[in-house]
Amino acid sequence: MLIMAKLKRDDILKLAQLARLDLDEDEITEFTSELSAILGYVEQLQNADTTGLKPTNQVTGLLSVTRDDEMRDYGYEPKDLLKNVPTVKDDLIKVKRIIG
Repeated sequence: MLIMAKLKRDDILKLAQLARLDLDEDEITEFTSELSAILGYVEQLQNADTTGLKPTNQVTGLLSVTRDDEMRDYGYEPKDLLKNVPTVKDDLIKVKRIIG
């Protein structure tokens, strides 16, 4: 049994207020019918029989696209690398503030 969702004008005004939208009368009428139709489609999907179906979380067929983290020694110490930086404070690279 399909129960068609029907939004009222007040519902659209409340949604517009939450989204901080200023809607004129034509837009309120338009969104009332459009959003009601969308909710009707969602109701149809909720009524679909999914018994025995497995959830699908990816469709590429890839099993694993990540690799294990591993430590690599490049032969440098952090203090040696910081010698190339113009300004260092407490063993960190000091930069100018970019957000006021």
